[in-house]
Amino acid sequence: MAGLALASVSALTAGCKTGATEAEIATPAPQQEERTAVPEDINKKFLDPSVAVEDYVDRWEIESREVYACRKEIVAALQLESGDRIADIGTGTGLFLEPLAAAVGPSGKVFATDISMVFLEHVRNRVKENNWVQVQPILSGMRTTALLEDSIDVAFTCDVYHHFEYHEDMLSSIHSALRPGGTLVIVDFERIPGVTREWLLEHVRAPKETVIQEVIAAGFELEGEVSIEGFEENYLLRFTAI
Repeated sequence: MAGLALASVSALTAGCKTGATEAEIATPAPQQEERTAVPEDINKKFLDPSVAVEDYVDRWEIESREVYACRKEIVAALQLESGDRIADIGTGTGLFLEPLAAAVGPSGKVFATDISMVFLEHVRNRVKENNWVQVQPILSGMRTTALLEDSIDVAFTCDVYHHFEYHEDMLSSIHSALRPGGTLVIVDFERIPGVTREWLLEHVRAPKETVIQEVIAAGFELEGEVSIEGFEENYLLRFTAI
């Protein structure tokens, strides 16, 4: 990984996908029975038809936001090539769409997924204004990315994982959408009592170590943590679908 520092990784085991029989294909995948222990209203405002997207543009697309200031380094850590197919899961205001579209080129594809119809309409306008022919907005759900099986090379979430209300189902959907050997990159907030700001401790349900365990349990292998200069509150993890 040229120009990026990978932390050392202990040997970790994870389950492999097995071929499905005809009967298994006809049977809906099991769903997570209980909602993940995220704050009850963590996504409520995004589902409100009257949500003011421009307020979030002003909040999220500013240099004082860590992931915005480090956006070039984050995209570099995705190791995208021309022609790649990537899903920006929880695209929000579309902060990463321009660099992602440039990285995959006109022969690639960027699936911009979100649970909010209002945010997706904002994304559609951005796509049209900038003529990003390779960007396709997709309405996702609480349990699914709404992506086709084996349709992407890379899945990317930035400050989104802690919003998953059914993380097992979402990880299963991501795993299904990834081609064998595909990459999942998660950027999220550290959760360290005594270090992390109080509002983040209340907002983010799980520390990095728990996130790693959950993703491995969903059929991924941890490739490593990428050091991003400028990160103080966030981390970036790379996983491989197995």
